[in-house]
Amino acid sequence: MATQMYEVQGLCVDVTYLVLGQLQNNVYLVSDGEGLMVVDPSCEPDKILSALDGAKVDAIVLTHHHYDHAGAAAALREATGAPVIASALDADRIENPVRGSFGMADPCPVDVRVSKGDVVKVGAMEWKVIETPGHTPGSICLLCIPQFGNHAEGLPVLISGDTLFAGTVGRTDFEGGSMDQMRASLKRLAKLPDDVAVLPGHHSLTTIGAERRRVFAAFGDEEHE
Repeated sequence: MATQMYEVQGLCVDVTYLVLGQLQNNVYLVSDGEGLMVVDPSCEPDKILSALDGAKVDAIVLTHHHYDHAGAAAALREATGAPVIASALDADRIENPVRGSFGMADPCPVDVRVSKGDVVKVGAMEWKVIETPGHTPGSICLLCIPQFGNHAEGLPVLISGDTLFAGTVGRTDFEGGSMDQMRASLKRLAKLPDDVAVLPGHHSLTTIGAERRRVFAAFGDEEHE
């Protein structure tokens, strides 16, 4: 049976995604018609390749090092030749993984290590890197605004990994997690406009405005990091 693909409407870039694995990970295929990136290939690389249907992959982006977000990265990199992009702080754990609660990914080279303020360019898209530690030390979110997408009328997009979900936040009780860092990261994200669409690593998509009324309100003063 073919894996179901979901298409997200109304964004400044083209987004489809699969839900894969035991933990129901959202694996995003993001394109502007010129370039395409795969975000957080959790597992089952054959299903991801089938969904790509021969399309050229220009980048594989990992929001953090956990197995359920990087499990298929090495296989996908080998199959497509696309560079792997990840946080400098989590890169060593991607290249030299250790067994965690949900298994262990194959070691995968990180071709591009990014940090706060860096911009990931794929096609004409420009994704600003926002460091959001808390779930892992090197967790990152990526923001694209309509100016750098292929739909000027579409909503800006935040890829949030396991930092921000619909109605909740990522766990901080794993190795390297920190609730204090998570609070600071959420306050940073709370400065984004309400209309930013949020593409999390699991569960339903949401917006910054929706989470301002739910998640951000639970984490104190939005005006300070």
